[in-house]
Amino acid sequence: MSHRVIALPMHAAQKTRMFWLFMLGIMFVLAQAIAVQARGGPEGFADLAEKISPAVVNITTSTTVVARGGDGPIVPKGSPFEDFFRDFQNRQREGQPRRSAALGSGFVISEDGYVVTNNHVIDGADEIEIEFFSGKRLPAKVVGTDKKTDLALLKVDASEPLAFVSFGDSDLMRVGDWVLAMGNPLGQGFSVSAGIVSARGRALQGTYDDFIQTDAAINRGNSGGPLFNMSGEVIGVNTAILSPNGGSIGIGFAMSSAVVSKVVKQLREFGETRRGWLGVRIQDVTGDVAEAIGLDNTKGALVTDVPDGPAKDAGIKSGDVIVSFDGTDVSDTRELVRQVGNTEVGKAVRIVVFRDGKTQTLKVTLGRRETAEAAATPVQNTEPAQAQVLGMTVMAMSDDLRAQLGLPSGASGLVVKAVDETSETYDKGLRAGDVITEAGQQKLETIADFEAQVADARDGGRKSLLLLVRRDGEPRFVALSLK
Repeated sequence: MSHRVIALPMHAAQKTRMFWLFMLGIMFVLAQAIAVQARGGPEGFADLAEKISPAVVNITTSTTVVARGGDGPIVPKGSPFEDFFRDFQNRQREGQPRRSAALGSGFVISEDGYVVTNNHVIDGADEIEIEFFSGKRLPAKVVGTDKKTDLALLKVDASEPLAFVSFGDSDLMRVGDWVLAMGNPLGQGFSVSAGIVSARGRALQGTYDDFIQTDAAINRGNSGGPLFNMSGEVIGVNTAILSPNGGSIGIGFAMSSAVVSKVVKQLREFGETRRGWLGVRIQDVTGDVAEAIGLDNTKGALVTDVPDGPAKDAGIKSGDVIVSFDGTDVSDTRELVRQVGNTEVGKAVRIVVFRDGKTQTLKVTLGRRETAEAAATPVQNTEPAQAQVLGMTVMAMSDDLRAQLGLPSGASGLVVKAVDETSETYDKGLRAGDVITEAGQQKLETIADFEAQVADARDGGRKSLLLLVRRDGEPRFVALSLK
């Protein structure tokens, strides 16, 4: 049987072939578009860099250093270098001052010449010079500084409006977003480096830390320079790097614009910071602490002490857990500190606390942290009474113990004499010299008080007992198992 062959006209075959070539072309274009979208990387940063460079500045500072006589290397007698170093030290003894220079970066935030940088860039300087992208140089004066966030605001007087950049919303940045760092690394002049957001919400050592971690190259001299998003907005101030050798290894930190913008606004308006102050000592809520007080979760900030101040006036007590501040839930102590610090001094806010198994709302008028810190006096406290309770030996407070520990005459509580190193109490960090002032949120005056609280907790079916412990003037809550 023969097969039937149907021959298409030439023009029809050409049309079919052209159709499929057209479809293949569309598929290729779509594939390329999908690949670009998946990659998410920009084709280049040149346009953005050109746009924002005029607002980025190099900062040179100089300080007068008076040489101190007698300093210098010790050279063995008879050494061939003895005469040289003797002459060197003689010149040092003359006390001739010398100039010490340092370099950093910054950026202009207004056309009338306000410049943001790090405090450590200009700290101690008696002369500050700003170099603009155009090469123009102007002297600058310090408007205000904030050591807590390592920020400084400078001002230059220019004869014409200056190019400037604006702050963006760092809270919108996501891990993986592209960023651009600019500054004066190692004194080499204006440089640009690109990278991504590696992490958010990093804390180094400061109370108000909120760092963006990036792998964009940041080196010495980049300090104070801006970290930009792809819209050319400043979302961070390059502040620190993590490095074993002093150079960039791809772990850099920029203070978020959420913090910087608020600090800069206050420095510009007042020449200083004016942070809200609640007046409590706090600690994070752990799982065993939450169980001991009947809290369903570990969110909030546990109040360990309430000195004289706004919180005490409003009725906040030791043992309260602050779960909401001014309408915003509190997840932990760090978040509460930032929320309070960012709130206007004198503002009346509503605070929700968990107390005795239920919540209640209190109204607090915030004070000013800087004023409270200036007026604060060091609190003296603690160290090493006789009964064995929960893996430790405790003693009743006496005048001799108060004197030994430097405690005020009215100090009360039980003093820890020794702790069994095999016990949970030791694992929880209690040590000889600690003072237990409360158990089960009841004040302790005698050992019998302590033993009664242990018994009541066991009778009530509690698995643990919450203690308020003071060490070196600092209170903290510790939940101990009753097994």
